[in-house]
Amino acid sequence: MATTLVNKTSITNQTQRFFRLSFNFLKSFSTSSPSPNPSSTASASNKPKRKKKKNLFEVAQFLPNWGIGYHMAKSHWQNVSYEITKINLYKDGRHGKAWGIAYKDGIPADAPKKISGVHKRCWRYIPSLTKSLERKPPSPKSTETASEIEAQAA
Repeated sequence: MATTLVNKTSITNQTQRFFRLSFNFLKSFSTSSPSPNPSSTASASNKPKRKKKKNLFEVAQFLPNWGIGYHMAKSHWQNVSYEITKINLYKDGRHGKAWGIAYKDGIPADAPKKISGVHKRCWRYIPSLTKSLERKPPSPKSTETASEIEAQAA
């Protein structure tokens, strides 16, 4: 009697092992990805993801007309920026040459010059300078000349 019980348990253990192996084999073909380990997700959420900084062309590609007329500066510069006047792109769109008017403390330099360090990954767009120049009120001379032209036409 004892031998029959041992034989039955060994047979059931073998069938259970067979079904487990076949189930794991079928599970490996499943389209769903395995569930992540909870300990690995906790450690991943604690570390902030580093944001890759951009070069001048990667910043300018999202601005209208590739950033011509907009102000850009390196992230570590204080009170210095360039107003982009010309961009010469290479085929890949991430490299090239750029020219601009240098601004220091809001005062422009005389003429555009070639911008150095355009491929370094530290450039940023400065929206406050562009918006302030766009919202400049019309000069009184232009309104006076417009009214004089209207008066002469009438």
